[in-house]
Amino acid sequence: MLFGGSWAQQEGSECIKANAQSCGECIQVAEKCGWCTDENFLRDGESKTVRCDDIGSLSAKKCVKIENPRGNINININKDVTNRKKDQADKLKPEQITQIQPQKLTLNLRSGEPLTFNLKFKRAEDYPIDLYYLMDLSFSMKDDLENVKNLGTHLMREMQEITSDFRIGFGSFVEKTVMPYISTTPARLANPCIGNYNCTSPFSYKNVLSLTNDGNQFNNLVSQQQISGNLDSPEGGFDAIMQVAVCEGKIGWRNVTRLLVFSTDAGFHFAGDGKLGGIVLPNDGKCHLENNMYTMSHYYDYPSIAHLVQKLSDHNIQTIFAVTEEFQPELKNLIPKSAVGTLSSNSSNVIKLIIDSYNVSYYSTTIHHLTNYIRYPPQVSFQISVESTKCPSHNSETIKIKPLGFTEEVEVVLNFICECECSKGGVPNSKDCHNGNGTLECGACKCNAGRIGGKCECSKDELRTEDLDANCRRDNGTDICSNNGECVCGTCECKTRENPAEIYNGKYCECDNFNCDRSGNKLCGGHGQCECRMCVCEANYTGSACDCSLDTSTCLAKNGQICNGRGTCECGECKCTNPKFQGSTCEICPTCPGVCPEHKDCVQCRAFGGEGDKLACEQSCGYLTLVKVARRDDLPQPTDQSFPLTHCKERDANDCWFYYTFAVRNDTPEAYVVEELGMWPSVVIGRLWAWPGPSAEIGRKGVARGHGVALSHALKTNGPRSTQPRHVISIYF
Repeated sequence: MLFGGSWAQQEGSECIKANAQSCGECIQVAEKCGWCTDENFLRDGESKTVRCDDIGSLSAKKCVKIENPRGNINININKDVTNRKKDQADKLKPEQITQIQPQKLTLNLRSGEPLTFNLKFKRAEDYPIDLYYLMDLSFSMKDDLENVKNLGTHLMREMQEITSDFRIGFGSFVEKTVMPYISTTPARLANPCIGNYNCTSPFSYKNVLSLTNDGNQFNNLVSQQQISGNLDSPEGGFDAIMQVAVCEGKIGWRNVTRLLVFSTDAGFHFAGDGKLGGIVLPNDGKCHLENNMYTMSHYYDYPSIAHLVQKLSDHNIQTIFAVTEEFQPELKNLIPKSAVGTLSSNSSNVIKLIIDSYNVSYYSTTIHHLTNYIRYPPQVSFQISVESTKCPSHNSETIKIKPLGFTEEVEVVLNFICECECSKGGVPNSKDCHNGNGTLECGACKCNAGRIGGKCECSKDELRTEDLDANCRRDNGTDICSNNGECVCGTCECKTRENPAEIYNGKYCECDNFNCDRSGNKLCGGHGQCECRMCVCEANYTGSACDCSLDTSTCLAKNGQICNGRGTCECGECKCTNPKFQGSTCEICPTCPGVCPEHKDCVQCRAFGGEGDKLACEQSCGYLTLVKVARRDDLPQPTDQSFPLTHCKERDANDCWFYYTFAVRNDTPEAYVVEELGMWPSVVIGRLWAWPGPSAEIGRKGVARGHGVALSHALKTNGPRSTQPRHVISIYF
């Protein structure tokens, strides 16, 4: 477990690749996976594992009945947190106080689907507190002891600001009482300190004062304590912490907030260090206090960090470490969920460390920090997410969440959704599953142990035999299942593809729905379905890629005829039978005799029409692309064109002539027209012969409008007269 629209191709792959054999297996793959229970869902050659796919893919495949169970949360016990006030006359007992809400939930979990719920925590005012002070009494702590002797009354006074029900206890530790941790000579056992210091005999752990609400008693007993000594620098503090945690009755712990203050200026011995003194038995984590002294330090090794953390958590003890700065990183990393503060050189700041650590405020959306200590009165909310990564062997289990140092806890019952609802209606030993070799459930056979196949028709021992493989070869070929599947019990089960929309099918997996012709980069041109590598076209479409439209409306000419009666309609386009005709409906014949007068009016209005005619001309003659040129010589010539071209000469209403060419280029009619109108000659009435000579000069005369005479050519020459005419000048009427 972990705390904490349209479907794409990759989304279905995880569900399909799992090769789930039943609905229960399918829904455990991922929360997006569903199982199709439709009886006729599978095609020939498809394995029942195809029933397991992502929900969107199953819907796209027209599956009607899809099993897709979802998780849910039920809140069973939900008492409100207690609004207790410090000055309240009627004091509630600790067991009557509620500080965390809700108290019990049931989560029905599906694998891969996180469920999230909220917890409220509010520490009640004036809540009882038990505080046990555990102090290192090795020689280096001699100045610290003097400050601790008055700690009881001072701490009682400070804690009264927090609670009226406060109890305090005291214990001390030094080291294991064997070599090489201490000197075992009689003199050193009597006084382990050197010089003029009078020290008490070394000991492992001593419970000096069980928890009491008498601060003066604390001061009196602590003032009687003496410093001791040992040989090595690390101390046996972890032995002492273990005994304080597990000896609940002898320490006097109540079911209230429990604080353990641990004060030292030295390091620690860990599990395994006992071997130096010949101690090899692991710490048993049990209470061994006799007459308030730990009696088994010479017998059991130091506890491990993990063992110590577990016991502190089991007994709801919050630890506050008051240590020198050099050991703080070590403790923060090794002892989670504890407070670590810097101990001054003479322990004068112990009370401040305790108060500050108790009042630390945390807010987090994770379960990890819920076990930390919360300042009141604010109410803190935590969002907790629970996710099951797989179904365990058992269908239910219970976890508990609690703040460290408090007895209250939240009980969370986890039920795991490992089977589909449809499996409840399964038929064991069904005749449909090869004479009772499986259970018919959720539209498929769930095979008994040792059986396999779509209908559980085969034993696992029969797989891959030559006789069975022969049934999977098409037309006595060599390829098993067309190399697109696996032969299972003499039946082809086709491969699945990365893209769940692409499938192999057929008795020999010889078919698929993705290897068909394409048009416009679309399978079957987007107008059909690919079935067994052939396009099955929609109505009004044909062709290997369904790219040929049978709709003839696009070939219908203005006169109501198909292709103007000059061609055939093929795939929605006119194919003109006479090469002279062009256009979308074979309506254009650029070289036909009537093409010039047919387009005369449009050329005239587009090239020479006035402003008043402009709108009407654009509407009726917009089909024509028109280009003006300056001279007749600028008109396109037939030899320059790769399409038919016609030269036209037409006369307007004012008896003026205009020249233009007409052609159809890329199905678009176009006209080039000379931009100047003129009274152009039409009949030759005579010729003028000219001989070049020294006095012969003919100049350009231009057009004589109104007289019908024009000089078509100008001659200018000098030189001796020749017997043969050098130029011929034509005169037109």
